[in-house]
Amino acid sequence: MDKTISVFSKNKFQEIRVGIREFKGNDLIDIRTWTMTQGANDMVPTAKGVTINVHLLADLRAALDEAEKILKENKML
Repeated sequence: MDKTISVFSKNKFQEIRVGIREFKGNDLIDIRTWTMTQGANDMVPTAKGVTINVHLLADLRAALDEAEKILKENKML
């Protein structure tokens, strides 16, 4: 499967894309920064990101839930 799940703006020239990818028989979750190259109209992926096996989704979700909880406790969200 090669599917982009979500795209949101990081800044004026970059966006974050979350997707599900297959690479060498492994199903992966890819969270990556995409950027506009000079003189082009298309975004291209950068090396800035993380790719993890889909089996780690529960661990990722738990980590993000904990981060959200701490940010709220500290009135950062």
